[in-house]
Amino acid sequence: MQAKMEHHWHHLPAEEVLDLLDSNSVSGLDQFNVESRQQEFGPNSLTPAKGQSPLIRFLLQFHQPLVYILIAATLVTILIGEWLDSIVISLVVIINSIIGYIQENKSIKAIEALKNEMSLHAKVLRSGKKQLISASELVPGDIVFLRSGDKVPADMRLLKTRELRIDESALTGESISVFKHSESLEHNVLLADRTNIAYSTTLVTSGTGTGVVTGTGDETEIGHISKMIASADILQTPLTQKITRFSQLLLYVILSMAFLTFMFGLFRGESWQQMFLASVALSVGAIPEGLPAAVTITLAIGVSRMARRNAIIRKLPAVETLGSTTVICSDKTGTLTQNQMTVVKVFVDDVCYQVSGTGYNPEGHYSLHDKEINPQENIALMNLLKAGMLCNDARLFKSDDGWNINGDPTEAALLVSAAKAGLPIEVQESDYTLLDTIPFESQHQFMAVLFEDIEQNNCKVFIKGSVEAILTRCSHFLNHKGSLNSLIPEQIEEQVIQLTTAGLRTLAFAQLDLPVKQSNITHEDIIHGLTFLGLQGMIDPPREEAIQAVHMCQKAGIKVKMITGDHHGTAVSIARQMKLNQQELVQKQDPSVITGKELDLYSDEDLSRIAEQTTVFARVAPAQKLRLVEALQLKGHVVAMTGDGVNDAPALRRANIGIAMGITGTEVSKEAADMILTDDNFSSIQAAVEEGRGIFDNLIKFITWTLPTNLGEGLVIMAAIVMGMTLPVLPVQILWVNMTTAIFLGLMLAFEPKEKDLMTRMPRSTKDPILSGELIFRIIMVGILLLIGASGLFQYELNHGASIEQARTVAVNVFVFGELFYLFNCRSLTHSMFTLGVFSNYWLIVGVLIMTGLQILYTYSTVMNQLFHSAGLDIHAWQRIIAVSLIIYVIVGVEKWIRNLRRQSL
Repeated sequence: MQAKMEHHWHHLPAEEVLDLLDSNSVSGLDQFNVESRQQEFGPNSLTPAKGQSPLIRFLLQFHQPLVYILIAATLVTILIGEWLDSIVISLVVIINSIIGYIQENKSIKAIEALKNEMSLHAKVLRSGKKQLISASELVPGDIVFLRSGDKVPADMRLLKTRELRIDESALTGESISVFKHSESLEHNVLLADRTNIAYSTTLVTSGTGTGVVTGTGDETEIGHISKMIASADILQTPLTQKITRFSQLLLYVILSMAFLTFMFGLFRGESWQQMFLASVALSVGAIPEGLPAAVTITLAIGVSRMARRNAIIRKLPAVETLGSTTVICSDKTGTLTQNQMTVVKVFVDDVCYQVSGTGYNPEGHYSLHDKEINPQENIALMNLLKAGMLCNDARLFKSDDGWNINGDPTEAALLVSAAKAGLPIEVQESDYTLLDTIPFESQHQFMAVLFEDIEQNNCKVFIKGSVEAILTRCSHFLNHKGSLNSLIPEQIEEQVIQLTTAGLRTLAFAQLDLPVKQSNITHEDIIHGLTFLGLQGMIDPPREEAIQAVHMCQKAGIKVKMITGDHHGTAVSIARQMKLNQQELVQKQDPSVITGKELDLYSDEDLSRIAEQTTVFARVAPAQKLRLVEALQLKGHVVAMTGDGVNDAPALRRANIGIAMGITGTEVSKEAADMILTDDNFSSIQAAVEEGRGIFDNLIKFITWTLPTNLGEGLVIMAAIVMGMTLPVLPVQILWVNMTTAIFLGLMLAFEPKEKDLMTRMPRSTKDPILSGELIFRIIMVGILLLIGASGLFQYELNHGASIEQARTVAVNVFVFGELFYLFNCRSLTHSMFTLGVFSNYWLIVGVLIMTGLQILYTYSTVMNQLFHSAGLDIHAWQRIIAVSLIIYVIVGVEKWIRNLRRQSL
């Protein structure tokens, strides 16, 4: 037998599968075959991915331009003997690297979690005897027995089944357990429709089965997913990309300024020692030491805010990535929908009634053409609903968190529809006594129950099932008055087409009045002569809040696409109700849909184009989800992908931001994701997007605020060297300004409330630089104003008899209070602070008061005078400092006002 064989096992007859695997369904494999195959195929477990050592992964955290700048700052502070500052900056570098290392380790755990999904034990047939072995010992050709509650231990072709149902939702996305059989299928059947295959890690929900192992370990479908997780690249977020490019540019600018300063001083005849110290001072001034801390703290605040809105962030940069999102690829069941089957249409006596209310809450009414009716006046309708209530194994009950069910969601929906018509939630034993049941079987496609009707003193059989199974057994139907009419099957079939086209799952109902009492029923009793009662059409309805959230995302320029393992018709119906494509609705067209089978026909280039234009993707396989994400990214989109199953993990890992479901999600999907929704609700994604945009907005505000100071300090040093003047500020004073203002002024912008127009702006392009031309102009303008103010007042104080210490203290305070006044300009990059509300960010007011107090200490405290070479000032010096700071505020305010006028005129 060839190793690692690949066959279309679902297409082959069971006998041929056994021949190819050299196995026997009667005796299984013998010990010799087992041992040789274990050597050939290896253990039935996932191969751990080869990766970098923990040490290398940790060291790579330092391989970033921004970290280079911080390391340079550390060296500079050591050279000038400021040990405390060097320790502080070093801690910032180390803490950021540890955070990055921890985040990377969490993503690696996705594959480890996948390994834990593998089954622990398996019941096999070897040498004619049934044995319980470790699942890791299975080999291709082993005969395995399955029963309810088992986790399938390996991929296998089913040989025999008895009412076997398997929950494959974690693998395929199919929300309902799948009936399995042993018959061969067509060659091109999709993964989700291969009903004669049992896949590793899926769960047997009912029945029994026997199968032959066709794939173990890495050769299973779950193994292929593991490979996809390992090979899926983790993309840099838009923030990290922009910070990297920005940091590289900043590094080059700082080094260039320091080099020019050094060379110009030498050219003027200054000693190289003095010029080196001047270059060091310039570097200290130009390096934004507070930027990494500000980024980390701003993102951390965002994490806290999102947690309050049901979104748990696992990776810090993901907070901002949400704000850049251009496409959200959402699962359907439970995310866009309520994950609660609901009867919405009922067909009886050639009339189709609408049923209001959603979910398991038994509140709602029946209507015809938008006019409410009393269902109890319609005998046929009540009999139909009674049949749904009695032919039922589910239970509906109310708890502290609302209405819940035990049993199948489809059957629970029938209980709710009956309760809305006034029937009891639970069968009243005083009215009906259950005598016998024919359980649902896949080959018969119906369920039947025999009840004794106490009130009428007779027995009735109620039947529910597929339309095909019920119609062939019926000869007449019950009308609304309770009379019998001849049945015309074509009319029923036409109605079924309308219901299924609308995406509804349709069940048919019938009854049989028995002439004499009997204690049991057989299949022969219900072959013909039944009375057709009608149809109930149900669907998992969309969440109202999700519909509003989709609209908000569309308003913000974000496309929402549905990627589901469910059927075409259901997906179209939900997409229509969700209004996923406004243009198609205006043109009265159904949402554009592509199925998984069609996806395979497109090249990568064609798929990239078509994926952008298509709204709904139905019956999609795991590898196709990953391919769709990559296709959208090829078009430059920032993709957010939701998922809850093992099958979603590769796409979640590859997406710019992976979003896992907290309630229904598997551990594999949660480990692969960047964010987890605690309520599995799409509206929480919209809330997180809004928070993400606000966070990026605040980061840009911080950068726009901090860079003028660094630029101004660097220019002050350069100007002094060029003009042969004494340095207006010392390196240690620059460090004081940078570190204290970053903490007590700049970081207060992280608490800035979101601006009102945030969700009406288009998503930011990933190609745009972190700073626009407008903001760069403002940074340069404020930097020059600080240069003029600090240097000008420094010279003024010296010319009017102040000491060098007093003059430098004035220059330092110009930088601090210039930043303080400019901070109010930066609360919004386009609007005045009066538009936002002067006291809407009380943390900023607290920061201003603390910074003012520190500067008073800096100026007048003896200890601070000794540490930082500062000196006390008189009231007139303070008046000049405040005047310069106020001028900066006014000039920036006028510049914003002029730009707003220009925008309004366009």
